[in-house]
Amino acid sequence: MSEAHGPARAEDEPEQLREQFRQLLRYRWLIGSGVGVGLLGGAWLGVTGADSYAATTDIVLRAPTSDPFAPTLSSDKVLNMGSERQTALSRKVAEGAAERLGMGVGEVDRLQRGLQVTNPPQTLVLHFTYTASDPKEAARRANALTQAYIDLRKAQWESVRGSMLKSLQGQLDPVAKQNDELTKRLKALPDGSAADSAYAVQANLLNRITDLRSKITSLKALDMTPGNVIRNATPPTASDGPGLPLSLGLGGLVGVGLGLLGAWVRLVFDPAPRSAGDVARAVRGPVLGVLPRGSAGALVVGHTDSRAAEEYRSIAFRLAYDDRFADRRRLLVVAPRGSMNSSIAVAVNLAASFAETGKNVLLVEADLRGPSLSERLEVTAASRPRWSRTADLSDGEWPSQDHLVVDAGGSGTFGLVPGERVLNVPRALTSARTTRLIAEAEDPGAALVVVAPPVLAYADALALVDRVDGVLIVCDPRTVHRADLVRVRELIVGAGGTVLGAVTHTESRRAEAGAAARRGRRTRRTEGGPAVPEVRPRTDPERHGDGSDTVALRTVGSGDR
Repeated sequence: MSEAHGPARAEDEPEQLREQFRQLLRYRWLIGSGVGVGLLGGAWLGVTGADSYAATTDIVLRAPTSDPFAPTLSSDKVLNMGSERQTALSRKVAEGAAERLGMGVGEVDRLQRGLQVTNPPQTLVLHFTYTASDPKEAARRANALTQAYIDLRKAQWESVRGSMLKSLQGQLDPVAKQNDELTKRLKALPDGSAADSAYAVQANLLNRITDLRSKITSLKALDMTPGNVIRNATPPTASDGPGLPLSLGLGGLVGVGLGLLGAWVRLVFDPAPRSAGDVARAVRGPVLGVLPRGSAGALVVGHTDSRAAEEYRSIAFRLAYDDRFADRRRLLVVAPRGSMNSSIAVAVNLAASFAETGKNVLLVEADLRGPSLSERLEVTAASRPRWSRTADLSDGEWPSQDHLVVDAGGSGTFGLVPGERVLNVPRALTSARTTRLIAEAEDPGAALVVVAPPVLAYADALALVDRVDGVLIVCDPRTVHRADLVRVRELIVGAGGTVLGAVTHTESRRAEAGAAARRGRRTRRTEGGPAVPEVRPRTDPERHGDGSDTVALRTVGSGDR
């Protein structure tokens, strides 16, 4: 089994990488921001680096010795290069250099900040580098700091030698005094055992005196020079910076990396579905169609040259060949939350698509809070079904109007049951009249499409799920969360329905801007009900590029409801 799936998995990896890269490009503003920050940093580095000059000096360190050519002496065992580097960077050296340069005490910190000291591996060399805005000043300060370090180390070594000489001299003086006293006593002693014992003590004292004097002589003979300068600093002829072109290039590369990293982090923590596969996994159903950008607002099925019309036909055919829909031919179209405009557009276009295949289609607007579909479509009145012609209508029952007919141009016609404002929406949706209305789809060749308010806003759709069990979810992946889609599926399944699939769409930027502009001037709040759009009925059909007049929905933004 692993051998069978191995090649398929290997073929999927490039596609997954391409998909991930496409998802990263959704956050172009993050990538662009990273590139901008990188270019600004590169420009700053190039401009500031153009005025900086670095002067360098080198010192070869050595340990104090009386014979520098002695093969037994190894300076690398005496010197700790890490400690020597820290000494060179110390404030004591900076204070000595400031005094040599004639600088004040307050400038020591500034002098110290421009110094860098490194030690090349496997060497006894200290590399001094001083950076300043003036090349001559950089060389002068580098030489001063180098000499200050040599003077400090020499003073430290001489201080150690002076302490040792003082200690040895302190040991020598008592022994020499004792030897002088013993010499005087020996002159007065007669020959014998007492004299022999005194001579033995004197021999020991003389040996001790000789040893101490030898150590003192060796210390005084030491060369206390801590090192030799093998390269003096000279004024540099070129700036130390990488240059503006190179800095901009490096900044751009770093900016691209930062932008991609930011886009990847944003992608990882983005709660919205990142692809059609994410939507399908959330609703546990297929994505039946992906509408072209900005096409979810018009009745376009009547146009054979329309890409959106072909997409709707494809969705209708996929539903027709789905056994779960073909058995009962009832479809409930809902959105997770927000506006109903996209779900209304999908419901109307699917109704036209089913009518185009010869089915007797009835579109039901189950929005009893702010109905507007009859005003947004050009419709004509039709006769009311026989079962609904009773005169004893209770207050608030729905439907109470005649069925309407919508002319979808070349796609044919389909019926429309418009929504009506009622006082008790749940009672109207669960009434016997509504049940008999939905039962019309049981006739041979009939199909019923119901559009209801968003599931997460109102429970109206859930009141219809047990009778219209096939549900189509319409969503914009940019504005809905995966958790919302999962919650919608759980509510639908818990109410006894079946999620047939999902239709995704993306509103154009212009439509979103228009919707935001209309939201402030068209939205009004009705007494006892939610905010609804103030819909203007269309009087002229929308004229398309092919010159034919067709019925169309007035494009309404996502914020109108």
